[in-house]
Amino acid sequence: MKLQHHVSTPALFLLLIIAAATLLAAPLQAQQGDREFVPVTDAMLQDPDPEDWLMWRRTLNTWGFSPLDQIDRDNVAGLRLVWTRPLGPGLQQGTPLVYDGVLYMPNPRDIIQAIDAVSGDLVWEHRRERPDDLADYMIGSLIDTNRNIAIHGNYLFDSTSDDWVIAIDARTGEVAWETMVLDYTVNPANQTSGPIVADGKVISGRSCSPRGGPNACVIVAHDAATGDELWRRRLIPGPGEFGDETWGGVPFEERKHVGAWMVPSYDPALNLVYIGTSVTSPAPKFMIGGVENTHLYHNSTLALNADTGEIEWFYQHLNDHWDLDHPYERLLVDTAMTPDPEHVSWINPRLRHGEVYRVMTGIPGKTGVVYTLDRATGEFLWATPTTAQNVITHIDGATGAVTENPELIFTRENNEMLICPSFVTGGKDWESGAYSPLTNMMYFPLRNACARMLAIADGSLYNLSQRIVNAPGTDQVGTVRAIDASTGETTWLHEQRAGTTSLVATGGGLVFGGDSNGRFRALDHETGEVLWQVNLGSQVTGFPITYAVDGTQYVAISTGSSLSTRDNLRLTTELQPGTGNNLFVFSLP
Repeated sequence: MKLQHHVSTPALFLLLIIAAATLLAAPLQAQQGDREFVPVTDAMLQDPDPEDWLMWRRTLNTWGFSPLDQIDRDNVAGLRLVWTRPLGPGLQQGTPLVYDGVLYMPNPRDIIQAIDAVSGDLVWEHRRERPDDLADYMIGSLIDTNRNIAIHGNYLFDSTSDDWVIAIDARTGEVAWETMVLDYTVNPANQTSGPIVADGKVISGRSCSPRGGPNACVIVAHDAATGDELWRRRLIPGPGEFGDETWGGVPFEERKHVGAWMVPSYDPALNLVYIGTSVTSPAPKFMIGGVENTHLYHNSTLALNADTGEIEWFYQHLNDHWDLDHPYERLLVDTAMTPDPEHVSWINPRLRHGEVYRVMTGIPGKTGVVYTLDRATGEFLWATPTTAQNVITHIDGATGAVTENPELIFTRENNEMLICPSFVTGGKDWESGAYSPLTNMMYFPLRNACARMLAIADGSLYNLSQRIVNAPGTDQVGTVRAIDASTGETTWLHEQRAGTTSLVATGGGLVFGGDSNGRFRALDHETGEVLWQVNLGSQVTGFPITYAVDGTQYVAISTGSSLSTRDNLRLTTELQPGTGNNLFVFSLP
């Protein structure tokens, strides 16, 4: 006889509630088809699975390159949208991470989401409680921005807008540990970018509000497992320290705003962390210590010992009077050095032509000048401009010493001059380029913008006023430029009316990138030909990535609102894109 079990309606309703709660509380591995969550190791970060995107630019050398090649030059025209999700409000410049089929998305305002990378379904969401008075201490709406997070072990890591570093369990979204870096009410420092993990250390830099003083301008390392602070590197020298004399007698507490507000690179073989720094506040040096002083370590590349934070070498790219920051990505490449004098303005006469060097290369600052340095020693190898610039007149090839244009150095207030590039848009800004080992080329999103600029003691962040204008001779604001990492030659140039944004290169021979008019496109990595594009309706502001799950390749990009894309639109007033914060994911049919 077959027994029948009857469940009353209230009891059935209760069972359904319990079942739903159990599913919602299920650990992440159960929502991944019962796959066990495998902790992320240093070895995995140094040699990531091609299907994953484990950090800001995918690898510690900051290439922004994926070897995935399912989507290629022959079939990219068939890309279709497979899912999209809205993101939280605020300035949106996020980079997704993808690990084992889960996409982790940093939203503005300290929100992190775990999303099924195939379906777009939300797995969990972490929202940090932010102090009500936070905006009173920080620099405007920059407290919204959250460019990237990191992963190691079972944890995701983030730098929060109230100056903490936190670890979140990647399986549940719960906080595992949190460590204060600075008291934002005493030493405020905007945290617009997150960390990397180098040999088990969570390493993060930060911008620093002028009211925070010199002690707010720091790079810190924390133990990834415990959150314990391991070292702290201040970016402004104090009394008796090396570089103290370069501030021209300015009292230590009045030395301000040398930040490291973008994401570091790391070379495991040399155990060196590479990070760039920004300008002083105020920017015109006649207002702070005198124009003859270099004000270390502003607008420099620093190579830090990853174990101690000690500066192994530094190189100053510019004695900056115009807020032409140099905090952007450093590409770590091994390549033969064959700079071509027909295409490269400044070359080290001691450079051993044709020899393979371990270099740190790329466009580290707003001037748009490509610098290539020996990454073990900091020795200058070669440099050349890529956009309209008039602030650098010469670089000594033998020493790397930079000569600024004396006619453009401010020595008094209210003396307007044409400065190229503009400090608002830069020849290059925080939007990142990429490097492909398939072509040995670097690809950069650049701008043709200058400014009518004057120094004015108005109490603003930089004591500068400007009106941005197009660079002389062009109305094409945006470019993508491909530069041979060995010769320095520009191999192709894509120009367009709208300002261009971050790029990613792939094993399929493609360079994906967007613009401030809402277009997202794929370019041929050898020719720059546009092979596919789509109108996303809003400014493309995030960092594109590509990943794969179960053999299917996807491309992800986010749109939204960003200060730099808004500034690009000031030069292209006929363009009227939206500003919606959204994440879009594409794949082949």
